[in-house]
Amino acid sequence: MRQGFTRRPQADGPGTPGKNYITPGGLQRLKEECRFLLTRERPAVTEKVAWAASNGDRSENADYQYGKRRLRQIDGRIRFLTKRIEAAEVVDPETPRSGQAAARVFFGATVRFANAAGAERVVSIVGADEVDLERNHISWVSPLGRALMKAAEDDEVVLHAPGGTEYLTVLEVRYERIAVEPFREPPGAESVSKKES
Repeated sequence: MRQGFTRRPQADGPGTPGKNYITPGGLQRLKEECRFLLTRERPAVTEKVAWAASNGDRSENADYQYGKRRLRQIDGRIRFLTKRIEAAEVVDPETPRSGQAAARVFFGATVRFANAAGAERVVSIVGADEVDLERNHISWVSPLGRALMKAAEDDEVVLHAPGGTEYLTVLEVRYERIAVEPFREPPGAESVSKKES
């Protein structure tokens, strides 16, 4: 076999070095999405593909071709979610901590910090599958997440970001519940149109 046709194994996930740390809410969202794809979306698309296949010539049948492509996408997403769920190491930010673990920034921390100009910002450090910039949830493997890791109140950290180097002062570290946006059925999903008909 020629080298161009061999497949190399891919890394575990999007930017995660080995471990898939996740909050309980993030894991629940992954499970809900996987359940939706398995029990509602995939069966609806499969039914549509079967109907399209019964119409005859598949080579020029757009419904059939689109449906088969959509099934491959769904199956790929299910495989991805299953691997992420199996590799998940749940860390509950609400678990009581003592000593250094309570005073320093680790996975699940909510951190208030200021930049050199004095502008303050609050972020929560979550897993790669839970990033939500509108809610200020950042990944523990992002440049900002890495810069803040293991810092304590009044520590100065250096953020090496694509936009340049920035100096940040940690003002507060706390551990509290991190509200993760629940899974919502995407608009245009096959199961949505089927339900409404």
